Amino acid sequence: MNYHLILTRRCNLNCAYCHGGEETGPDTEISYSLDELIAFLKKDQDIQLMLYGGEPTLRIPLIVELMDTFPNARFMLQTNALLMNNIPREYVNRFHSILVSIDGPENVTDGYRSKGVYKRVLENVRWLRRYNFAGDIVARMAVSQESDIYRDVRHLLELGDPSFDHVHWQLNAIWAADENWVDFDGWIEKSYNPGITRLVTEWIDRMSEGIVEGIVPFIPIAYSLLTGQGASLRCGSGIDTFAIHVDGTIGVCPISPDWDFSLVGDIRKTDPSNLRSIMKVDEPCPSCDVFAICGGRCLFANKERLWGDIGFERVCGTVKHMINEIRERIPIIRTMIDGEIIALEDFKYPEYNNGCEIIP
Repeated sequence: MNYHLILTRRCNLNCAYCHGGEETGPDTEISYSLDELIAFLKKDQDIQLMLYGGEPTLRIPLIVELMDTFPNARFMLQTNALLMNNIPREYVNRFHSILVSIDGPENVTDGYRSKGVYKRVLENVRWLRRYNFAGDIVARMAVSQESDIYRDVRHLLELGDPSFDHVHWQLNAIWAADENWVDFDGWIEKSYNPGITRLVTEWIDRMSEGIVEGIVPFIPIAYSLLTGQGASLRCGSGIDTFAIHVDGTIGVCPISPDWDFSLVGDIRKTDPSNLRSIMKVDEPCPSCDVFAICGGRCLFANKERLWGDIGFERVCGTVKHMINEIRERIPIIRTMIDGEIIALEDFKYPEYNNGCEIIP
């Protein structure tokens, strides 16, 4: 099973779209013992630990201790990368995937995250490359009203020094719309959906050169459309992916420790075998005509509807647009696969659930 292990709820940034920041107090730090964590995880035969926060690199000694304690576990890291270069080299090289928070060009990233963040992030990704990091480096964007999805994704894809293997994004569309957006509908209509269309078009064009660019949402969607293999909730939340919060409670999602519905166990008394498929998305998702491809988008959003039913449907409209744009081009992709310009294997991503939720 996959566990988002919350190492701390503190963060060394306070980004414009985040309701976290510099949390303080006893409930921000791990209160269970390592022995309790070991006793829980030893009941699982195949563990993957996705180190998460807050900002997990605020707890580098703990990262080292965890890697020493669980030598056979698969590790992922989601980080703002500002302190990443402080992780000892022999430990950073054990990560299968590192998701680096960066939102696009310098003015966009710094506008959301703070002046100077963009340059520090790129400097530390160069540090990874310099030591021949063999894992997957993912640029993970938070997309909000100052974002231009076409411009910002292309910028990250085309960086040469350093390069990212994949680019993924999530829309700033969980918390209340009035707090975060001036005109969400206008942005979707005039910027986001047209930008997605343009990205898909150019993504297909590059395939004629034998290149399947690492645009994370597009790749597994195309694979499902090519193979007919449907998808359950792609992030795995409530199915085979859970969060271990700092107090030892187990949740279906790392972003929702304060919502009672999401808490499904405790490491001190829960057996991992009792967690699998403990929660699924509700309607309207199972009856939706793209459910087999989308899988339900977001369990938390499905359960809470913080934007209301109408807002939930507005975000789903962006997913349907993306899926339809890719679906229309599947015959072209098939032709290139048949012509051995690209291969079906190019669309099998991720190898393991790496924290990319896939559906924005």
